[in-house]
Amino acid sequence: MSELATLDIQGPIARLTLNRADKRNALSQELLDALHARVDELARAPGAGVTVCVVKGAGPTFCAGMDLKAVLMEAGAPLRLLSSIAELTIKLRRLAPVTVARVNGAAIGGGCGLVGVCDISVTHPEAKLGYPEVDLGVCPAVVAPWLVLAVGAGRARRILLQGGTMTGLRAHELGLVAHVVPIERLDSEVEAIVERIARAGGAALRATKALLNELDGPDLEAMVRRGARLSAEVIDGPEARERLGRLFSS
Repeated sequence: MSELATLDIQGPIARLTLNRADKRNALSQELLDALHARVDELARAPGAGVTVCVVKGAGPTFCAGMDLKAVLMEAGAPLRLLSSIAELTIKLRRLAPVTVARVNGAAIGGGCGLVGVCDISVTHPEAKLGYPEVDLGVCPAVVAPWLVLAVGAGRARRILLQGGTMTGLRAHELGLVAHVVPIERLDSEVEAIVERIARAGGAALRATKALLNELDGPDLEAMVRRGARLSAEVIDGPEARERLGRLFSS
């Protein structure tokens, strides 16, 4: 079992950890494979006794997004990585347990996408979040449908087309994250939310979340998968290759 992603289940509470701290939890194919395995394991958890899952990153970073360096090294890598990210977001959204993102540090690009698919997210005012893909010549099409759901079409349009990043405080103001607290209170706030959810009725939570997922709309998953193909086409183009090559040669 890969230790790049870990899953700890204690009664009704699960904790899913991105465990590639030395690379800022960047989404390599190996990390994505490990995350898929752990999410599948959680989905199969016996008795459906888990009602809430904390999603967190090891170390000071939540997730630095797709491993862009890996994209440049192998033919076909963009589509494989992006399709894997797309399917992971869909799986996280489908999970019966309520998902709570503990955003202790930077959540960039696909990492911010993971925040957006969770049911509830908590961060601190100085955290760095955002979608700088267009700055790099990359198209943020995988995360776009989730961001539209989280903040609305108008705000999502401005966020994605302007690129760059924002503070945790600004992300909260825009509706991208649900709660923002001083960093020294982050863990206690997450635990308070998790414990409150864990005391709720499991059947009621599952039914409520299933209905909310239906309300996401029948075309959402198809749009996310289409986004993976579109993003891969853009990354394979000369503009993205030139910009990414310049980034990693500096």
